[in-house]
Amino acid sequence: MTETFIPRNDRLLRTCLLISGLLVLSGVVHLGVFAVGDRPWQGPVSWRKPATFGLSFGVTLAAITWVTSYLRIETARRRVLLGVFAADCVVEVFGITLQAWRDQPSHLNSTTPFNAAVAYTLAVGGGVLIVVLGTFANLAIRGRTEAAPPMRLALRAGFVLLLAGLASGAAMIAVGSAAMHTGTAAHAYKVTGFLKGFHAVTLHGVVVLPGLAWVLERRGLDEAAQYRAIGLAVALYAVAASVVLVLNLLAL
Repeated sequence: MTETFIPRNDRLLRTCLLISGLLVLSGVVHLGVFAVGDRPWQGPVSWRKPATFGLSFGVTLAAITWVTSYLRIETARRRVLLGVFAADCVVEVFGITLQAWRDQPSHLNSTTPFNAAVAYTLAVGGGVLIVVLGTFANLAIRGRTEAAPPMRLALRAGFVLLLAGLASGAAMIAVGSAAMHTGTAAHAYKVTGFLKGFHAVTLHGVVVLPGLAWVLERRGLDEAAQYRAIGLAVALYAVAASVVLVLNLLAL
């Protein structure tokens, strides 16, 4: 198992953590902007998006930087993928934040050439996320990890949930794009977020489950007890995600 996942002289990995901290800070700042502003929490133009995207991307970047240290992957390849992922996180959060301050929807917005360029960039960025995280997920799911069985199970389950979150995000964009071409913009923005809750829950399984495995390991429990606890946590997380999915679909 990799105990020290960031060597002292590894500027890239430390930069990833610095970026993750700045993204989280951006999210917190925009929560404050929402608190003193007059925009609603929901809707295509709200402070919710820069707040939640900043927090989510920041936490996820830190988690991916950490959990990929357990994967059996060439150091150079991991560094390239993490560098691309970190840059993509910045692009996604910056684009969404920029549009929030411009009082414009960030996704599916082609009302002007500039808005269309931002929306297209965010869509391409989403594709990059799928490729990079999918590469890491493939290794974790196949068991290509240097970790004890409890952490290996947590990594597998966390990355499976992450893939479900990415798939739901792609599905929302696809539904929104189709609605934009067949109906009004207001309707398209309304239906785009139909899996928003499921998307949020599943994306962060890769943060919660490996984090729990890390904590259990340091509490001195024997490996069998750790494995049972992680197995229960995975089952409960899957049930919670399924309930959220059903509620999202019933709300349509």
